[in-house]
Amino acid sequence: MAARLGRGLIGLTPALRRQSLIAGLLAFLLFIAGVYGQAPIGFDSRFVLFAQEMLRHGPSVFPTTYGQPYADYSSLSTLFIWLLSLPFGTVNSLTAWLPSAVAGAVIVTLMYRLLAPSSVRWAVVSIALLMLTSTFITETRAVSQDLMLAAVAFSVFYLGYAHDHFAAGRRWPLVFILLLLGFGIRGPIGLVVPTGMLCSYYLLDRQWSRLLTFGVLASLLLAACVGLLLWLADVSGGPAFRQDVIRMQFMGRMDGSEGVSGSLYYFTSSLGNYALAYPLALLALAAAWLSKPRQRGPALRLVQYCAAAGLIVMLGLSIPQAKKARYLLPMLPMAAIIAAYPFQVVHGRVFAWLRVGMQGLWLLIPALLIVMLWVAQRRFLESLTDLTPVMIVLGLLQMAALSRLWRPRWRTEVLAFSAVLAVWSAYALVFEPVERQLYDTRTFSQAALARIHEQPAPLVLHGMGKDAKAIKFMVNVEQDLQPLFTETTQALEALKGPAWLMMDRSDYQALQGTPLGTLQPALSGRFDKNDYVLLWLTP
Repeated sequence: MAARLGRGLIGLTPALRRQSLIAGLLAFLLFIAGVYGQAPIGFDSRFVLFAQEMLRHGPSVFPTTYGQPYADYSSLSTLFIWLLSLPFGTVNSLTAWLPSAVAGAVIVTLMYRLLAPSSVRWAVVSIALLMLTSTFITETRAVSQDLMLAAVAFSVFYLGYAHDHFAAGRRWPLVFILLLLGFGIRGPIGLVVPTGMLCSYYLLDRQWSRLLTFGVLASLLLAACVGLLLWLADVSGGPAFRQDVIRMQFMGRMDGSEGVSGSLYYFTSSLGNYALAYPLALLALAAAWLSKPRQRGPALRLVQYCAAAGLIVMLGLSIPQAKKARYLLPMLPMAAIIAAYPFQVVHGRVFAWLRVGMQGLWLLIPALLIVMLWVAQRRFLESLTDLTPVMIVLGLLQMAALSRLWRPRWRTEVLAFSAVLAVWSAYALVFEPVERQLYDTRTFSQAALARIHEQPAPLVLHGMGKDAKAIKFMVNVEQDLQPLFTETTQALEALKGPAWLMMDRSDYQALQGTPLGTLQPALSGRFDKNDYVLLWLTP
């Protein structure tokens, strides 16, 4: 059946392969533009710290913090950063973000290869919708295991489809290597998600033998990987650490101890987190259903495969209680493909409305961004730097979009990528610098370390959490350091000097009326969008 359905598609020619590689390379260059030298903030701090400790102590099965193995992740994604950082001798934002950028470029390349044999325009618009999604933008310019998993999952889906429709080889060894890679990156979910996507394809295509065989082999592989992971945990940190791995990588996500969200969280929140692709995909599916008697063929069948794969991801990830928007990234390529389907369809009034609506929005995006930035500059003059360069870029992109308005040739492509470049320019040149200024931790941390080096004494981090704010301080320390941690006023009062105390200013103010409240801050400043102080506790 798959072979019969695939006869309507053109094969993957050498020209299309070259074009897909060019598309992936251009996307990769956009993903890494201007990233070198940026200080780590937020969630990135944890993985940068992992890589820093690996550079100092060598590779390990689990990443480490404070010299101790960390149970929530295996070290594979950290190994990627470590290898890229070796030539520099240090971890920087470029080496930390490169694995995510490569993953994004792989998705772009494979999307082009999947769709271009049917329609180059469909491929281009799908890539544009992918790159206009805010979650994709933020995760591409960050350390993102979920984006790496999305690349693995989409690669597995592509290999299964390409064998049946592009006369490609079966490549079972590569499929199972990818499953192992997914497990190494993201743990059990990293193997389950790509397996589910390929199984959904076999199920919809009624390839029962392949479905059964692949499902059983993948299940055996999952059991073997879990057993190996727990054995390595036992070797790395003993029974207590093995229990931490079980709690953090398995039970914590399932039972809600890592955070709880409603069962429909992904289906509702994605309207914003994965716009425009997700809501447009719902509209495209509705249009395809309404015009079902007239729509058929391999392109529609591919949309159905993508819908099934995306749905299986959303349903599967809805089972665990712990849910975060970035977990759903493996669904995004499927949503973007479906959302771009109206540009593949020739007939249908609803599809025509969708095409006009999307092109109208793309046309307006540069101008809308200009207005938004102008208003923001007037309201937040101190936070925003000179916006002249980005305003010029947005103006040129708006002119490029307007130049194609009455010229059908390449109109869709020019409008789409004018919008893409406008959004990415605004993000990289305005939003990202402002965000890094607001959440900066390097300035205060380096100033605090300078004072500590001038007058060496133990460092106490009060109310910062060993796995929370403290990580954002430690990532700025270029040597091994074992700070002390306190959470209560009683623990602070029991300390004997000399010692340095670092805490939030609100915690310092709460000490007024106690002996510690008489200490004058040796340093004050902003740390992760809060006011912090450094106190000197005398002997």
